[in-house]
Amino acid sequence: MKWTDTQEIAIQLADEHPDVDPRNINFMDLRQWVMELPEFDDDPNRSGERILEAIQAAWMEEADVDD
Repeated sequence: MKWTDTQEIAIQLADEHPDVDPRNINFMDLRQWVMELPEFDDDPNRSGERILEAIQAAWMEEADVDD
C-alpha cells in the first residue's frame, strides 16, 4: 500500500482506531499511524500535507463524520 492509496488507508485506519475522531487527529500522528499499518510499504518521505489531508478526508467519509 502506498501513500496514494488514500481510500484503503482510511479503511484500515478506521478499523485500527475505531474510537478516534479523524477530525481531531494531528498530521504527525496520522503520518505515524499510516506508516505502522501492516500493508503499508512506501517511502516515509513521500508524504506531505496534501496526501495527509486526503487520507484524513477519506477517513472522515469512512467514519461517516459530519462536518
